Amino acid sequence: MFTGIVEELGKIRSIQVKSQDVTLEIQATDVLSDAKVGDSIAIDGACLTIRFLTSEAFTVDVSAETLRKTTLGERKVGDPVNLERSLRLSDRLGGHLVLGHVDEVATICGWKDEGDASLMQVTISSATRPYIAYKGSVTVDGVSLTVSNLHADAFEVALIPHTKDVTTLGAKRTGAKVNLEVDIIARYLETLLKNTEGKREWNNQPSTETLNLNFLSKHGYIE
Repeated sequence: MFTGIVEELGKIRSIQVKSQDVTLEIQATDVLSDAKVGDSIAIDGACLTIRFLTSEAFTVDVSAETLRKTTLGERKVGDPVNLERSLRLSDRLGGHLVLGHVDEVATICGWKDEGDASLMQVTISSATRPYIAYKGSVTVDGVSLTVSNLHADAFEVALIPHTKDVTTLGAKRTGAKVNLEVDIIARYLETLLKNTEGKREWNNQPSTETLNLNFLSKHGYIE
């Protein structure tokens, strides 16, 4: 579990291509301070496992499935990557709950600078669109962002100067590919809304109400 608050920019030191998968060696500093072999780490939003580490770098194996579903297969030696260690229960949740499970690779389709900040527009597929909400959370290349505008096939986020300085997003422009992960709450709500059969208990009383948007609104979960 992660928060989408990037801790440092790492740099790909080497790429070992195998028959179907890849091993990445990533140069880093801050995230290695308490790292151990077997720890999870988010690299551009994809949760991977540390296989080997030194005082200056760590290696991870990237499976064929991860290469298909993320942008990691397009990375080159020297490329910067967003890094975040897994969340501890005592940590502040500065972003939102992020699993590191990329839902799709999307394309930046618009960019507009507004003073020191920027507005970035990202395309989304029809399959992902239902999980993106206006003023809701979304993870782009491992960065927790708030949706500032929403269209039929794209969403917009505002990038403050700090975010552009400490993540890879500041160097992105129109046409760049990014990893997207939707808010986990949207996924759970979808599952609950699909399971509408049978009786339920509400406040310890039997209920035959269907769990749908009307039910959630009636009981104060949505407006």
